[in-house]
Amino acid sequence: MPTLRPSTKVIGIAAACALAAGVVHGTGAASADRPTRHTTAEPHNIGELVTEIKSYYGAAQDADGVWQASADSAYADDLARIEAGAKKDIDKAVKKAKRHGEKPAVVFDIDDTLLLSLDYEIKTNYVYNSASWAAYVAKADRPAVPGTPDLIAYATRKGVEVFYNSGLKETQRASAVENLKKVGVDVNLDADHVFLKDTANPPAYLSECATAAAWNCTTVQYKSGTRKHIEDQGYDIVGNFGDQYSDLEGGYADKTYKLPNPTYYVS
Repeated sequence: MPTLRPSTKVIGIAAACALAAGVVHGTGAASADRPTRHTTAEPHNIGELVTEIKSYYGAAQDADGVWQASADSAYADDLARIEAGAKKDIDKAVKKAKRHGEKPAVVFDIDDTLLLSLDYEIKTNYVYNSASWAAYVAKADRPAVPGTPDLIAYATRKGVEVFYNSGLKETQRASAVENLKKVGVDVNLDADHVFLKDTANPPAYLSECATAAAWNCTTVQYKSGTRKHIEDQGYDIVGNFGDQYSDLEGGYADKTYKLPNPTYYVS
């Protein structure tokens, strides 16, 4: 999930700050205005980047001190555009499914695809910690990613089966389900539709990378393997939604929808 998730972290705020000072290769120091053939240009200043992220979300604290995204932010505008396109695609997919006797399905990631973690990211300065993250998830009080409860309701009304494919742990199932219900997502929240990472008892369909003795699945292997399992049950995944490219890679979906998230990266 957030920045620097175990075995998925690419670069954190502290590392980015170090890089911002300039990367030196051989002789000559990099600078924003004077890169040389031995250097790269100076990366984006981390302080400015944090300010830009807040501006993108229109981030503001509510009466309880919780950071929320603004309804008139660039973030909300981008989501609205993606979700409007997805609804049109769902309409087309349903018509095609009826003609060919298929069972259409959509798959959603949860963290920052359905449940917004902006408050956690800002308050931890975009640095992931397993203990603080677990406590945050357990509160089951994250707001919805704007527009996504309506998108799920729309797919359901059209007769599309809804599944969830998340990197949250199996031990966090109750909190995830409770939180989804709180934000108005109350569709197919049973174990046959909500797939979470069960490293203690991995499912047989992930046997190539996970056993009870060792979990070696990458995010892409885990998520694509789960989608394959869904399609093996006779569904055609017409849309796969996630905030990370690793939520979407690996196939087993007719279309993918990348929701914006500039706060962390999961490989």
